[in-house]
Amino acid sequence: MSGPSLLTVILNWRTQEMTLKAAEAAAREMVEIDGQIVIVDNDSGDGSFEVMTAGIAKADWAKGRVEVVQSGRNGGFGAGNNFGIRHGLAQRDFDFVYILNSDAFPDAGSITALLEHMDQMPTCGFAGSYIHGEDSEPHLTAFRFHSVGGELEGAARVGVISRALHTHIVPLPIPAETTRVDWLAGASMLMRREVLEQIGLFDETFFLYFEETDLCLRAQRAGWHTDYLRSSSVTHIGSVSTGMKTWQRMPQYWFDSRLHYFRKNHGGAYAFAATFAHVTGACLWKLRRVIGGKPKRDPDHFLRDLITHYITSLFTRTQREPSKIPTLSVRKEASS
Repeated sequence: MSGPSLLTVILNWRTQEMTLKAAEAAAREMVEIDGQIVIVDNDSGDGSFEVMTAGIAKADWAKGRVEVVQSGRNGGFGAGNNFGIRHGLAQRDFDFVYILNSDAFPDAGSITALLEHMDQMPTCGFAGSYIHGEDSEPHLTAFRFHSVGGELEGAARVGVISRALHTHIVPLPIPAETTRVDWLAGASMLMRREVLEQIGLFDETFFLYFEETDLCLRAQRAGWHTDYLRSSSVTHIGSVSTGMKTWQRMPQYWFDSRLHYFRKNHGGAYAFAATFAHVTGACLWKLRRVIGGKPKRDPDHFLRDLITHYITSLFTRTQREPSKIPTLSVRKEASS
């Protein structure tokens, strides 16, 4: 096979049957691509590893192209993908790394489109797909970086504020064509190995959420850009492993990730300003609900939890520990 080589990493957490379907969809799209698929079981503890290993062993589409590995711990999204990336690159110097959610299924030509774009755009570090549901409805996966203005706008949901801060709104309108964005959701993202060697892998301080944002910001600061490709289409069910659609209350790790992102990338004063802006916006939204009968949109006790988390963090070490960003130097050690 000619062309660039590709390592695809799929992270599993108790979705073994769906993960195998995602791997099969990826393998179908990689028939003419020089590549390998690594499925990482993130220490599911429910027999996932054994089920997937057995499934791959008897699947004709997986022969010699798919491997199932066990991470040994559930360190979260970033840590699990890092494990798969390091494992794959310990065996071979792939040109690109493609991370795919276990509930995401590449449509025809989707992976090839990403690779061709990267080949044509040498300054593009990351490229992501147009994501849609099984009902063909598009998902929001292209974003601006989070900012103080974005925190206020997103929490307030007031038309006049949104118009005034329109350049800070985090979710971008779904692009109709290929366009440059700040960051992309990691459901279907192609990464240039050269970029990962320069900036490191996912920051494992994030258990879940904000890790893709942080990675794209680090790439941008290193001189690379991120592109959204409308020509690469992926079907995504969404929130299967995390259960986000059924959350009644935001989990602790979401608050941890959010605060770590702001403190790490912009400093403590900025993190305070961003939190204050979010609280202000949330209070405005509560006022609108009382006056205008607006529907409830936030999880239970969200505002109280946000404030409590921030105050508590001032007196704990959790949010002050250094970032955990593995480098690809471990690849050379593993292969020696």
